[in-house]
Amino acid sequence: MSNNFGYIDIILLAMIAGFIILRLRNILGRKTGHEDKAFSGFSERKFEQFKKENIQEEKFEETGLEGEQKEKFLKGAEKAYESIITSFAKGDKKNLKNLLTSQMSSNFEEAINQREIENIKSELTFVGFKQSKLEKFEKIKNEFYATVKFVCEIISVKRDKENKIIEGNPDKIKTVTDHWKFSRNVFSKKPNWYLAEIVSNK
Repeated sequence: MSNNFGYIDIILLAMIAGFIILRLRNILGRKTGHEDKAFSGFSERKFEQFKKENIQEEKFEETGLEGEQKEKFLKGAEKAYESIITSFAKGDKKNLKNLLTSQMSSNFEEAINQREIENIKSELTFVGFKQSKLEKFEKIKNEFYATVKFVCEIISVKRDKENKIIEGNPDKIKTVTDHWKFSRNVFSKKPNWYLAEIVSNK
């Protein structure tokens, strides 16, 4: 009888030990499983959201200038236009370099130098804008291009070395229409746009 009781005790202890091991394994297994899922799910959601935001921003940039961004751009373009034409009249090469692409800067500088050689004095009074309109927005390779139509009023006069008027009228306001193309590098951290081309009016 004692032997039988001994065997029963051993069996019971083995069953209890097995039960405890099974419980511990299940508890630890579930805990580890939950931790892995929570961590990976969090990281996936965050990175996916980040990627989507970047894609939307790029598409927005490529589709053009809209709303408030367009208004700000046109205000900046107007200031640039006024500054460029007045600086050119004064022969201010330094200020022009900050507003033009390198090629346009060379063109303007050459025109100013030629005017100086011929002893021609240019006078310009900017009266105001009648219209400024974004006509075209495009991306070519790594550059954004925005073409703007400007309609403004100015008083422009050119005088020779003897101060005689050879072009224009100091008492007459004239309306001028220009189409200017501005550019900005896609990867540039600066928000600056530069005059890249004066489109011929045909």
